[in-house]
Amino acid sequence: MGWDAVLALPGPAAKRLNAYHYKALPGLVSLTVIAGLDPAIHAAPVRNYWLYILASKRNGTLYVGVTNDLIRRMYEHQRCGVAGFTKQYDVKMLVYYERYDTALAAIQREKNIKHWSRRWKIDLVRKMNPAWRDLTKEITR
Repeated sequence: MGWDAVLALPGPAAKRLNAYHYKALPGLVSLTVIAGLDPAIHAAPVRNYWLYILASKRNGTLYVGVTNDLIRRMYEHQRCGVAGFTKQYDVKMLVYYERYDTALAAIQREKNIKHWSRRWKIDLVRKMNPAWRDLTKEITR
């Protein structure tokens, strides 16, 4: 049948697609197109990626991480006690988070923040959460 479609990728690049199946580039969601459906309307849902900061207490030990499911990840940190840094230092309180559309953007932000001084991290938390409340309840409403 030769049905073709064009997917506009970010920037100047565009990728020509077979209308029946397109295997995604790394970091992109795979897209299956059924004949007669417009890919722009019926594309796979966008995923959310989260950068988050945990603390042991106000101005305590900090942990910076990334996940694609913030609620699940908080459950793991708070209830499962997975061996590692957060268990060793009792870092369980969600004090900061940011949402991203791509894993690459969230990971890059995580790497940037991990290179910041402790003072800058604390200032970042204070801008969003001056009282250093545990934000877990806020994300699970």
